[in-house]
Amino acid sequence: MAGTSLRSPWIRRFHPAPQAATRLVCLPHAGGSATAYFQVSQALAPDVDVLAIQYPGRQDRLNEPCITEISTLADRIVDELVPWLDRPVTVFGHSMGSAVAYEVAVRLERRGVVPLGLFASGRRAPSVRRDSRIHLGSDEDLLADLKRLSGTDDQVFAHEALVRMILPALRGDYHALETYRPEPGSSLTCPIVALSGDDDPVVDLDEVALWERHTSGSFRMQVFAGGHFFVDGHLPAIAGEIRDHIAGAGVL
Repeated sequence: MAGTSLRSPWIRRFHPAPQAATRLVCLPHAGGSATAYFQVSQALAPDVDVLAIQYPGRQDRLNEPCITEISTLADRIVDELVPWLDRPVTVFGHSMGSAVAYEVAVRLERRGVVPLGLFASGRRAPSVRRDSRIHLGSDEDLLADLKRLSGTDDQVFAHEALVRMILPALRGDYHALETYRPEPGSSLTCPIVALSGDDDPVVDLDEVALWERHTSGSFRMQVFAGGHFFVDGHLPAIAGEIRDHIAGAGVL
């Protein structure tokens, strides 16, 4: 059984819940870090042990090279999760994190570990392709797209040193996301819950609904008021969605 003494540069447990009957694995958005899920962890503890994934190339992993392929990132994450699979897991991702979460769930199922569910937030279905090449543009192009999504405090952009620090991870993540293609024929058996904002500038609700094609299990879609980072304004409701889903699986 994984315990509080287990350490990994990939995993953050902001509110360790070693007695919880289940775990939630959280995957950050492009340019994001594990700390994006601090409040989710706080809201679900102590009933759910939340594992927030820290990608290389940011915060305390700043000096590590970024991983620029979603498939490679998912492979590494699943390897790190193995000691934590002693109890049922649910997988949650936002934006780029939804693509990573999907690939993590696919790999877990291949290992015989079927998640209680996949929460795909702020992201169109993997089968929907767009020709986007922001990762090939200038630093200004990257930052302009980040500002358009309204997911970063404006004060960050005023500090040149901070901007220089986040740019390599941001570019690496955009490369991973914009070159991502799911493996043909890949699918899940676990339920998928798709979450979206009704005013998201980069996600079309019809494309979100296509997540249903990626599982033979149940599918549900929930739309919230807000833009790409709608989660920030609806944290209690989204934590409730996660809790209710896990309870419906008979775990809580």
